[in-house]
Amino acid sequence: MDSDADEVRATLVRNGYNTAVEKIRATEYPQLQDITYLDHAGTTLYASSLVQKVADDLVSNLYGNPHSQSPSSQLTSKRIKDIRLRVLQLFNVSPADYDIVFCTNATAGMKLVLEAYTAQVGAFQYCYHKDCHTSAVGIRELSGDTKCFLRDEEVEQWLEGGSTTDEVESKTRGLFVYPAQSNLSGRRLPQSWARKVRNSGRKFYTLLDAAALVTTAPLDLALMEPDFTVVSFYKMFGYPDLGALIVRKSSPGMLEFLENRRYFGGGTVAAVTSQGDAFHAKRSGVPHEHLEDGTLSFHSIIALDIAMTVHKDLYGDFSRISRHATSLVMHLQQQLAKLEHYNGRRVCTLYSESFPSTTDESTVDEWLRHQGPTVAFNMRREDGAWVGYSEVEKLAAVKRIHIRTGGLCNPGGVESYIGLNAWEIKQNYEAGHRCWDDQDVMRGKPTGAIRVSLGAMSTIDDVENLISFIDEFYVERERSTLQKELVRGDWGGKATAVVESITIYPIKSCGGYKIPAGITWEIKPHGLAWDREWCLVHLGTGSALNQKQYNKMALIRPSLAMEDGVLTVSCVGSPASINISLASSELDALQSSASRVCGDKINALTYSAPEIIEFFSAAIGVPCTLARFPASLASKRHFKPHLATPQSGDTELCAAKQPPILLSNESPILLINRTSVDHLNEEIKISGGKAAKVDVFRANIVIAETGPKRIAYSEDTWKHLQIGKEFIKLLGPCRRCHMICIDQQTAIQDEEPYVTLSKTRRIGGRVLFGQHAMHLPVKSRLSRPGIKVGDLVRVLGFEPKTLESGD
Repeated sequence: MDSDADEVRATLVRNGYNTAVEKIRATEYPQLQDITYLDHAGTTLYASSLVQKVADDLVSNLYGNPHSQSPSSQLTSKRIKDIRLRVLQLFNVSPADYDIVFCTNATAGMKLVLEAYTAQVGAFQYCYHKDCHTSAVGIRELSGDTKCFLRDEEVEQWLEGGSTTDEVESKTRGLFVYPAQSNLSGRRLPQSWARKVRNSGRKFYTLLDAAALVTTAPLDLALMEPDFTVVSFYKMFGYPDLGALIVRKSSPGMLEFLENRRYFGGGTVAAVTSQGDAFHAKRSGVPHEHLEDGTLSFHSIIALDIAMTVHKDLYGDFSRISRHATSLVMHLQQQLAKLEHYNGRRVCTLYSESFPSTTDESTVDEWLRHQGPTVAFNMRREDGAWVGYSEVEKLAAVKRIHIRTGGLCNPGGVESYIGLNAWEIKQNYEAGHRCWDDQDVMRGKPTGAIRVSLGAMSTIDDVENLISFIDEFYVERERSTLQKELVRGDWGGKATAVVESITIYPIKSCGGYKIPAGITWEIKPHGLAWDREWCLVHLGTGSALNQKQYNKMALIRPSLAMEDGVLTVSCVGSPASINISLASSELDALQSSASRVCGDKINALTYSAPEIIEFFSAAIGVPCTLARFPASLASKRHFKPHLATPQSGDTELCAAKQPPILLSNESPILLINRTSVDHLNEEIKISGGKAAKVDVFRANIVIAETGPKRIAYSEDTWKHLQIGKEFIKLLGPCRRCHMICIDQQTAIQDEEPYVTLSKTRRIGGRVLFGQHAMHLPVKSRLSRPGIKVGDLVRVLGFEPKTLESGD
């Protein structure tokens, strides 16, 4: 095995792998300790020496607002002039032909170009390549005639066709946008298109989106000659958060075209009136003088100068970085392509034009021309079904592997590589899918992909960690035990059990309140009484907070004093507590405000009392307050439609009859089986992990089987239960995330039990544990429904909805 590793390493070194990176990781990137970072296309990482040198520069010099004649302002202006030149030199062009316009990011640069186009007389023609980032696709909404090129050949045919009469006579220039490198697949597009557009006679300017390319590769604008180029410097250096629009000012009519932009801001006019006749005179000359509205991010521009120096000192030029990253991505794609299940089915479906079968020097050169260090893919199970990318990201996060998943801001790539038609994307949206949610497989197709991108500071260990992760968790070496048992039908039959515990969670994502033995707890249409009626919302955004983001929420302990009519809240480690009235009469004093819970927009009632804000903000270390979503509003939210799985056979749970919920994620009630928890802990014990406590699953009802034959996960086959005098309908299994790794007593996060669940309970591409449920009211009952600890639990083999009281 060691000899194989040595051979791999030797091949990587021959192909350009920079072994010096391994030596500087610990000192320059301490934030990477025990982390595998694979999202350099999102942003690469800043070096510690960069941060230190920026700090040293800022405390050693006085930089003022450049729109002044003071010494500090003039120092800033001088530095910015020098940095403009340095950036142009980095991209191999001179200020005689090009100009740098600093802005927030690449998208902001595109919007500056769009402002110039919308100032022209008449609608402009817009053409873009299907590999474009979402920000470029959005330009079409303000254009006239729009065309999306689906293949490179279509662009070439368009260019060979030359200009039409309409294009020659048009007073408005058209715009052609394309990426230098796809941010989804990493494919590098032809470098000759900008020159060909200019030579074709078409009245078009070209805009090159180079943001993905410059992460690791040199950008030679003298060779490519686009009219406009946009970049984001944080993708190149990790810091600062700054972008640029690079203008080829020597392009025909460029200065006059840009000067037609209507908007002006501070710093971009030479004179302006606010009264009488509206008059203003724009600054003339180079493009940045009339495009950089307001005060520049001058501290960030100064930091950019230092970033370029540090990056060059650490890695040399971008050609060396490019070969380093390419050597790694070639090895990664080769290894991913080799992964197979026991039945010979490939694990990974790679979304790339091609990948190398050899790794000689000529192959590396070919890759440098056509492919960046990015791999997009999805995975299949041994039966051919897709593995949900959201589940992969959740498990990767537990293993401290950082990847990007979803639509990746590249709609054309999703359509072409993944094979989603436009009507399917619309249909998925109408069915509730949003690009940030967990609905990663719909109607048998992925809704996005997994993306892995490498950078200057990536190492072979990063790549091997990812490959080992996929091999451990997603390569099936034999038919799973779960499948064998389901085929034999060992899990059928009735089970005898009792209610071991009942827990409610008055404040969503905070600690639970266990119902004392002997007390019958009321069940309402939306679930157990007082369960998840409150939540904590961020004071700035109004969004509900959750324990995955703020682990300390587990230490917030609510308890109910029904006799006093209050919810008492304390926090582990603090002597302070606070009382919240349960009275509905108090609701009128609360302020209604918009909030978002699990992707749903709601109107919650927020508390504005300073003592409440101070208590909860101090408890979790974020500015927040308490909000209430009382039972009277429960009809506004319903259980999630994906719970009604096809195999359940349910037709009654249509949209009109979905059970209401308050602030729970998906269903009115969550139930788990103690036997299943014990079995899971046996599996964890084998691997030497930390046993899972029942409370990490945050169930409302824990049942304990008492029969002679206790079968783990027997609840998967149950449809209806009788608990005491109440009847419960199971809605489907609970899809789990890494929140179950947070110890509810200490708020410390571990790998277990999610890691073991991912190996033993991945069903249909989902990690499942526990059952969602709803209460079925009994006809003709006069008393309020309720359950208590110790109630007998029976599995029913029939529909209980026809039962009368006493049956």
